[in-house]
Amino acid sequence: MRLGCVDGEAVLIEDGRYAGLAEPSAQRFATPGQVYGDWSGFLSWASEDHDLKWRDLDAALLQAPVPSPGQVFGVGLNYHDHLEENGQAGTRPLPLTFTKFPSCVTGPYDAVEIPVDGVDYEVEVVLVIGAYADRVPAERAWEHIAGLTVGQDLSARGVQQGGQLSLAKSYRGFAPIGPWVTTPDELPNRDALDLRCWVNGELLQDGTTAKMVHDIPELIAFLSTITPLRPGDIVFTGTPAGVGFFREPQLFLAPGDVVRSEVTGLGVMENRCVAPAAAGSYDEAFRALAPRPRAKH
Repeated sequence: MRLGCVDGEAVLIEDGRYAGLAEPSAQRFATPGQVYGDWSGFLSWASEDHDLKWRDLDAALLQAPVPSPGQVFGVGLNYHDHLEENGQAGTRPLPLTFTKFPSCVTGPYDAVEIPVDGVDYEVEVVLVIGAYADRVPAERAWEHIAGLTVGQDLSARGVQQGGQLSLAKSYRGFAPIGPWVTTPDELPNRDALDLRCWVNGELLQDGTTAKMVHDIPELIAFLSTITPLRPGDIVFTGTPAGVGFFREPQLFLAPGDVVRSEVTGLGVMENRCVAPAAAGSYDEAFRALAPRPRAKH
């Protein structure tokens, strides 16, 4: 099953068509928040036959499939090849966890502002929580996951190096997700998903979740040890090698660039980079935090 969002309404997506859930038989699941807030009830409803109105899908209509998550977690250095390019090959630390502010979530085809130099791309698999998870063991983690989607954990590297990790990852639009949420039963091998990122047509990242340091069940077990995960929360699970910061020369995004992100079985996003729409009082202070060259190992 694939679930998306059009004009704020939760929609089912199937074979190039979509059906809205704001119809009489489904009104209690009219929005994504209502769907994930009662995931077991939604699955029960979806198992029955319903006379829904299906329309041809124009992908440009799709918004972030989870537009207002309660919590947004991210995990860094979670692929072996990314550890290697960071000079930490062979290590297996605890998951390096951070948060992104929910207000930075945007849609799969929305434009993304590039407010400073040093903005990096990071294609990721994103988890959507469907059942309250508190101190969940890894072997039961999938029971708490409603589905998966594609994401970009965009990062302002200079701001990050300046000690503002959460802010560096939470500028407007720095968390594109989509194009829809796919339930795990749709995936032949949910533990080995291929993910790729192109910038202006050039393939820069090409990895697989089979090479994660901490796999998806481990991440749920780890996070839920510290804090409960609630329905509708999302988790960015890490990015493979190839990010701009570790390239020589370094490669960062600029207005006019187009970022294409794909995860096999989950779909494709495409986001155009644009100049900021307005000025902020601290723009110059943040622009002064230019990315420093990475340390040599």
